[in-house]
Amino acid sequence: MSATSAEADSTPLSEVIPGLLRVKVPLPFPPHAVNAWLMSGPDGWTLIDSGVNDEPTRAIYTEVLAHPLLGGRPVTRLLVTHFHPDHVGLIGWLHDRTGAEIHMSRIEWMQARLLQNEEPSEVVPQLVEHARRCGAPAAFLELIPQRGMLFHKWVSPLPRHYRRIQQGDRFELIDSNWTVMIGEGHAPEMVCLYNYARRILIAADHILQRISPHIGSHPSDPSDDPLGSFLRALTPFSRLPDETLVLPSHGEPFYGLRKRIGELREHHAERLEKLEVFCREPRTVTQTLEVLFRPLPIAQIGFGLSEALAHLRRLEECGRMDRMSDADGRWLFQTRR
Repeated sequence: MSATSAEADSTPLSEVIPGLLRVKVPLPFPPHAVNAWLMSGPDGWTLIDSGVNDEPTRAIYTEVLAHPLLGGRPVTRLLVTHFHPDHVGLIGWLHDRTGAEIHMSRIEWMQARLLQNEEPSEVVPQLVEHARRCGAPAAFLELIPQRGMLFHKWVSPLPRHYRRIQQGDRFELIDSNWTVMIGEGHAPEMVCLYNYARRILIAADHILQRISPHIGSHPSDPSDDPLGSFLRALTPFSRLPDETLVLPSHGEPFYGLRKRIGELREHHAERLEKLEVFCREPRTVTQTLEVLFRPLPIAQIGFGLSEALAHLRRLEECGRMDRMSDADGRWLFQTRR
């Protein structure tokens, strides 16, 4: 793999292989950077993901769209892997700027449009009540209405039309076919792309090298089993060649796909075992944070609660955990005896 840097300028653009460029976009929140990808096609470039909607990111793409590495060819497709703000955030602005159509899976598109059109005055009380049922501290319950809905803050307005992507769809890019593979768990219908000839995987957030993707249960669907979905969705990827070059949304490109999938499975198995031991006595979701994470800053409590609840739900689904409520309506989880 080559890693030819762009000309000496401030644009975080580099060449992975001819016809495939990486845009490393800073983020104003952890994990502090996201990778977007530009892939050459018959009619122009396909941009995969974007970063958030803020002035620094808009300035980056103003430079990227005019950069010599694009050879004067336009961006003709905007492909979004999933609805999270660091991936879809600037896509509406880029659509207005380039005229390129937006391509997403149906659930990811609908989720993005739903969040963008929800009324904060109706949603925020639901978020507070969900956190209360998880046993969240008062300081976090007070923070939620102060912070409001972050999706609105980081995502530019989206148009009312898109092009649907499904499992097995193919795109002709870099003179070869790229096949859509769907990841689940971190997001409900996340788009990944695999090239069998070149053995390259655009992995989005499904498979990351140094961190585990966030797998969380959310207030709108607290009985879902996202960790079960994630573990099942790893299986098709584990059948790909181990010499595949993995291009993740966060971190550096890497080899060793099957090894990393094994590590992810082991990581979650260990966390489930920790929870079984800790919950021999009834515990709130908040209490379980102490065995899953280092102490979290108040702003990260919501992240921790959603991850912990996802693991507790997996144990429920496997018949290894029971859920009840205390006198205040807070959920209590206890290992099944």
